[in-house]
Amino acid sequence: MGKPTGFIDYLRELPLDRSSIARIKDWNEFHEHMDDTKLRDQSARCMDCGVPFCHTGNLISGMASGCPINNLIPEWNDLVYRGLWREALQRLHKTNNFPDFTGRVCPAPCEGSCVLGINNPPVTIKNIEVSIADKGWDEGWIKPEPPTRRTGKKVAVIGSGPAGLSAAAQLNKAGHNVTVFERADRIGGLLMYGIPNMKLDKSVVDRRVDLLSKEGVVFLTNTEVGRNYPAENLLREFEAVVLCTGATKPRDLPIEGRNLKGVHFAMEFLQGNTKALLDKQLDSVAISAKGKDVIVIGGGDTGTDCVGTSMRHGCKSLVQVEILPRPPEARAKDNPWPEWPKVYKMDYGQEEAAAKFGEDPRVYLTTAKKFMTDESGNLSGVHLVTIQWTKNDKGQFVPKEIEGSDRILPAQLVLLAMGFLGPEQPLLEQLGVERDARSNVKAEHGQFTTSVKGVFAAGDARRGQSLVVWAFSEGRAVAREVDRFLMGSSDLP
Repeated sequence: MGKPTGFIDYLRELPLDRSSIARIKDWNEFHEHMDDTKLRDQSARCMDCGVPFCHTGNLISGMASGCPINNLIPEWNDLVYRGLWREALQRLHKTNNFPDFTGRVCPAPCEGSCVLGINNPPVTIKNIEVSIADKGWDEGWIKPEPPTRRTGKKVAVIGSGPAGLSAAAQLNKAGHNVTVFERADRIGGLLMYGIPNMKLDKSVVDRRVDLLSKEGVVFLTNTEVGRNYPAENLLREFEAVVLCTGATKPRDLPIEGRNLKGVHFAMEFLQGNTKALLDKQLDSVAISAKGKDVIVIGGGDTGTDCVGTSMRHGCKSLVQVEILPRPPEARAKDNPWPEWPKVYKMDYGQEEAAAKFGEDPRVYLTTAKKFMTDESGNLSGVHLVTIQWTKNDKGQFVPKEIEGSDRILPAQLVLLAMGFLGPEQPLLEQLGVERDARSNVKAEHGQFTTSVKGVFAAGDARRGQSLVVWAFSEGRAVAREVDRFLMGSSDLP
């Protein structure tokens, strides 16, 4: 513990973000950086509490509490306070292959369960984490570390998202020959095409991928297993296969007018935009919000990213529809620490919309009934209605429309951001792996083995849509089980 009175002496402070109006004019990351002195002060707020909950990684009430990859947070906070940045990076890398990713895009359940957060603002764990990682790159401390020996075992990882990359990194450290299959034209999966550039600059992804390549991981892009690479070849050419395909089947909204031009899944919009940005073809992006009335249906990170992307396109207006009630300003009695705090906040996209249009774009307890069309057959608006949640005869909460609350809002672009239903099925069917009731790959957590010998599954393909940090956790864990399967035992953490 660097300073026993640190949590008393210093208030929580985060680096300033660039102004909302300024940052919607470009696609650069919107967070500024803190100097080392202020970061040292923020690290001093860590109390080295007797029972730290920040790195527990539990599920409480269905939500993450603490860090799912079990980062040694009090330890590297103390090292940052003492100015031992390189040692802090080493401690961070013990549990996290990609702290420069999690420090940018993880929602920080660690902060939600910080003991200081019981009665004070929690430690700025996420910002300290990314600062350690970025300093490691700036100082040249992060360099390729290929394994000193090779086992001769060949492992295929299907999918290069968070779970796939962490599994590949760990399996390569164990000395196996790892090949990562990715159907897109760039490596990174969700990190590359699912998260917009202003949240995670793609150069940050590329530098890690380049590092893994130099350490010996082989990446195959534009290669979709089951389509242009036969699925049956996997078990013939590799001793083990790890399925990390994600949960990419989006939840639809089958109401009248769904097939109108202008109604799109969120990921169509986000992926197309990032590809156009990286290909320097943003002026001809396939789905553009420029000059349009935009309605985003659904909340969460994906909904926020749709808002932020639409703002940068130059939308005419923006409304985000949420079917749940507005969260309270402070923790409710039924949401105690160390649960994730379900409280009202504006993320970067809502901040930008509020700065441009004057208010938070979200409307709560609202659902869409119909997509409207004009005389030419184009999307012209969305018929919305306010709902209230009531219990049915089975005791289940169901939405009930409030009479007289119907209204129609103009819209030429609707983005559906209502979550995902599970992994796409064609590859799983070809491999013959068993699925669970939710269509995910059936593989018990901790073992990650599927019904097909030698085939493992991790991340969203196994657990369903979840936090990016859970995918990193499962990628590391499945690597350990694959290593044990191939070698009889494993030294991987």
